[in-house]
Amino acid sequence: MLALQIAALRRAYREGATPVEVIEAVLAKIAGDRTEGVWTQLRSRDDLIAEARSIGASHSVGPRPPLFGLPFAVKDSIDVEGLPTTAACPKLAYLPAESAPVVQRLRAAGAILVGKTNMDQLATGLVGVRSPYGIPPNPFDPRYVSGGSSSGSAAAVARGLVSFALSTDTAGSGRVPAAFNHVVGLKPSRGLISTRGLVPACRSLDCVSITTLTCEDARDVASVATGFDDGDVTSRPEASNFRWRARTVGGPRIAVPRTEDLSFDGDGLAERFEHALETLRLMGASLRPIDMTPLFEAGRLLYGGPWIAERLSEFESLLGESPESLLPVIRTILSQGETVRGTEVFRGLHRLAKLRRTVDPLWSAVDALVVPSVPAFPRIDQVLADPIASNARLGLYTTFANLLDLSGVAVPSGLCRDGLPSGVTFLGPWGRDAELLATASAFHRRVGGPLGATGWPWIDLTEPPEAPAGGDLEGTRRAEAPRADRLAIAVVGAHLSGMPLNHQLTERGALLLRMTRTAPSYRLYALPNTRPAKPGLVRVADREGASIEVEVWALPSETVGSFLGGVSSPLAIGTIELENGERVHGFLCEAHAIAGANDISAFGGWRSYVSGENAL
Repeated sequence: MLALQIAALRRAYREGATPVEVIEAVLAKIAGDRTEGVWTQLRSRDDLIAEARSIGASHSVGPRPPLFGLPFAVKDSIDVEGLPTTAACPKLAYLPAESAPVVQRLRAAGAILVGKTNMDQLATGLVGVRSPYGIPPNPFDPRYVSGGSSSGSAAAVARGLVSFALSTDTAGSGRVPAAFNHVVGLKPSRGLISTRGLVPACRSLDCVSITTLTCEDARDVASVATGFDDGDVTSRPEASNFRWRARTVGGPRIAVPRTEDLSFDGDGLAERFEHALETLRLMGASLRPIDMTPLFEAGRLLYGGPWIAERLSEFESLLGESPESLLPVIRTILSQGETVRGTEVFRGLHRLAKLRRTVDPLWSAVDALVVPSVPAFPRIDQVLADPIASNARLGLYTTFANLLDLSGVAVPSGLCRDGLPSGVTFLGPWGRDAELLATASAFHRRVGGPLGATGWPWIDLTEPPEAPAGGDLEGTRRAEAPRADRLAIAVVGAHLSGMPLNHQLTERGALLLRMTRTAPSYRLYALPNTRPAKPGLVRVADREGASIEVEVWALPSETVGSFLGGVSSPLAIGTIELENGERVHGFLCEAHAIAGANDISAFGGWRSYVSGENAL
């Protein structure tokens, strides 16, 4: 079977493999995998092969999109056009009119959606046993849980059925199964990845998370998935300019739980966590024990406080009208929300605000907090015998993260003596995602071990994606510079790929060199009364500007004249400075035209703005 680690698959494509061959191999692997409970739905073979053939033909020459030909899966609480969304509750099933924006972004970047994965019903659980679609057993020992609620996503990645999977993480639903399956679970800062098109578990805390084999894979997917979505009230404008590349901090300052705050069921996980701390010391990290009391108290608010009422608010009618459609344990959990009074909600909010204030100073003193991903590794029969207590136990080190507005990445920390996997989670304040990933990657590489349960060797990612997109563009490899008989030109609006005037480039034989951003010295405006709609890019003083998404195209010299002849006032061709300091020709706007125009710089680019407008 062809290895699906992103670096390995990119190498295979460079050496001549095709998306059709990869999808054929994926389908054969899935057909031969008899594991229960991984998938809720698979796309038809005909659809997958047709899409793979189309992607291969569209990019047979020139730069390829950043996720070219990468097979992926989506948790069944995230909308995919053409496939029912069930959230593991058949009564709830509906057919979405369109895919969630995050799915759209990934597919536009060349990734191929294979199917939808199983989950704990209504994303309520960390155990992976609460689904009418079956229980995926742990790939290292089938007697043990695979974790939840993103059980199928972690199982699919760990077994080598896809390159990556979309999961969700409210209380630890992406990090816990990552630990149990020996894979990476990235829980981004809330608001970086759109949650529109997601069946909410707890709307104010939900995150779309990413499950992969390595931190580098998670970074490359997150770079595409990140972006501001004006149609999502939880999306943050900072997502438009977010950068996913960061250097590893030399001698990082790492906070760790005090000895009295560590709790494990059995010696295996305790030994592996101590080994993880020793690994960090060998990496030059300085370890600082901290009192975990305020974090643990915040975590208890999620299920023991008023947030259980927010969970009920999403499914109150389902519980009242069709209680039999819910698993008994889910009915019990949701029913607890009926007893929450309004006064308790405000007490909980006020207490959480105080706890946040208590924890916040930590982040100026350390680069990250490292905790065990899980304190226990229960067997399936143990969870079925005591479903609520065993589930609550698993969230000890995860439930506080979103309540305290933290980012985090769970990574493998090696196998225990009994052969079961262990993991640690690197946590930090909002926006520290890239730095956490860099440190977690260095740790993961030092620990080594298997990639999930695949048995595939590590492939070192010595080169970044071929054609980056999304929030992270710094330091990525560029396509070849244009030949002397071609002119490099940066486009910012209606000439972007997929936009109404892009044909004016492609018809003239232009080739896309790369997607990148301007230097942070520009403002972008939506120009009124233009058909088709166009933006205007204007240079401003450095401290007043933003970095705006552009595409750089190589236009054959013999067609430059006819192309420029079509550029009319108030747009003009001038010189644009890119984020790496390079200067190229590109579209600028005459200053007089922006009087009264809407400043859309916060969106980070025309594509994000148009997407937000269409969502209204």
